[in-house]
Amino acid sequence: MTAIATGRAGEWQRYPMLPIAAALGYATSVIHIYGLGPYIEPISAEFGWTRTQTTAGLTIATLIQAVFGVPIGFLVDRIGPRPLGLVGVVLTCAAFALIGTATGAAANWYMLWVVMAAATLPVQATIWTSAVATRFEASRGLAFAVTLCGASVAAALFPYLGTRLIAAYGWQTAMAIQALVWVVVAFPVILLFFRGARDRQPKKARDEAPAPEMAEAVGFSFSEGLRSSVYLRLLLASLLFTFTILALVVHFLPILTGRGMDKLEAAGIATLVGFFSIFGRLGTGLLLDRFRGSHVGAAVFVLPVAACLLLVAGGDGYASAALAAALIGLTLGAEVDVIVYLTTKHFGLKNFGALYGGLLVALSIGTATGPLAASRIFDAYGSYGPFLWLSMVFMVASSIALATLPAPRFDATRRSH
Repeated sequence: MTAIATGRAGEWQRYPMLPIAAALGYATSVIHIYGLGPYIEPISAEFGWTRTQTTAGLTIATLIQAVFGVPIGFLVDRIGPRPLGLVGVVLTCAAFALIGTATGAAANWYMLWVVMAAATLPVQATIWTSAVATRFEASRGLAFAVTLCGASVAAALFPYLGTRLIAAYGWQTAMAIQALVWVVVAFPVILLFFRGARDRQPKKARDEAPAPEMAEAVGFSFSEGLRSSVYLRLLLASLLFTFTILALVVHFLPILTGRGMDKLEAAGIATLVGFFSIFGRLGTGLLLDRFRGSHVGAAVFVLPVAACLLLVAGGDGYASAALAAALIGLTLGAEVDVIVYLTTKHFGLKNFGALYGGLLVALSIGTATGPLAASRIFDAYGSYGPFLWLSMVFMVASSIALATLPAPRFDATRRSH
């Protein structure tokens, strides 16, 4: 009988495609967030809306996601992530296509975003990270990084794809085509390879190559976690971070075009956010497996301060815009990775779904309010400048919240080094 490989190499040998399938699922969960940027201007122009009105739909969707973050987490802990993910990918892409049927009536617009919110509930980050967490321990940081690279792919691909499709077909048809392309790419891989330790395995796989039994999960209860000061600091860091970084990503194209840059040139620069977020995620994952996670997170969370300074003072120069995109991307790459990793290390896996679901509430509120706040500030001042200064303050505060965390309690891998 062949011995089962252990350690980091063994985990990747047994489940090499799981993080990749989870990455495609995670990219699906943000198609309406990272993909919205190129649609803001044409939708606002066609319906005569302010940017606040246009992005209000995203706020509605993410607030609904926040309300259901904890219940979805409990559901993942109970039935496993696979059935939720499979259904959610199809529903999310269908709902994104449906947004393209908007009529210009406010009630119709908001209802389409309520549908979008409901469709994305089964594809929240909890689903994809919980499966990976049950399969990877020694290399969990890198496995999370690969999984969450899905958002990096989304940030790199969706704005550019949307811009090209809008130019060719108009924004309404572009939404339907973008959704169809993505479901064809993502769903087959998820169907074949996305299974966590708590999901039912195919009979053939159980009979021919039974996987090692997963040790009984240990960790905090949900109520114990909620009472922890560590949890409160993670909530604060999550809220401030997503408020800032998601607004910067969603409005990055309008920020550049507002400075006189050509739309296609701005879209090309915006893809750098996605590409550099891939480097940021993989680099952060490697660092998390080797150094204290709170210090790694605190360091990368201050990078957008320099990016905002460049956007405030850089004029319409290509170099300053590209460097700002790179810095935003590097931090975007550490976004959920750091929070998910620290959650597993400080609170264990026993109630990971529910506890991370609580943090997802903060992440969702930040996602809901950040882009809307940037829109309101632009509508009020005719400039994104005041929001960029506010972003600098929030990123420094989130960095401090992470830097002051104590040593984690469930860190067996680091004790082995």
